[in-house]
Amino acid sequence: MRESHGAAGGLRVASATEIVFRRSDMVRAGMTFNGAKLALFIGDRLLVIERDAYPHIPYPGHWDFPGGGREGAETPETCALRETEEEVGLLVHEADLVWRQSYARPNGVVWFFAAHLPAMRERDIRLGDEGQSWALVPPEWYIAHDLAVPHFADYLQAYLSHRDTISA
Repeated sequence: MRESHGAAGGLRVASATEIVFRRSDMVRAGMTFNGAKLALFIGDRLLVIERDAYPHIPYPGHWDFPGGGREGAETPETCALRETEEEVGLLVHEADLVWRQSYARPNGVVWFFAAHLPAMRERDIRLGDEGQSWALVPPEWYIAHDLAVPHFADYLQAYLSHRDTISA
């Protein structure tokens, strides 16, 4: 059940072609990362943020996950957790992260994380200075929505497939 407004979207077929890197491989190769995103589950629902509608930003008006660009020499985990606190007011700890994966994108390597918090943490969500609104949605809703950021929907699907495999 959604907690915010938005039109229902149609099914989109994913075709991710990203290259996946382990952090140790990146360090050996001298690679850095540009940013990080967090698929954050509050209870069994996924926290998403409706991006601002500014035409100069990527995917204006789309549904996104907390996260953003790297600052200084921070680690991917620190980046994702800092951005989450700034964007939705939730303090998430590194120990809460249950999934870590890096992806090569046209502008550099990005990290994608997943974490689960209890449903009672919904009361702590506060939209920061970025984004138009937030919502708690079933993960399948995000994957199928026309206004989901396409590669993040692919990354979420990869996490869910992994999670389903290890819990079977």
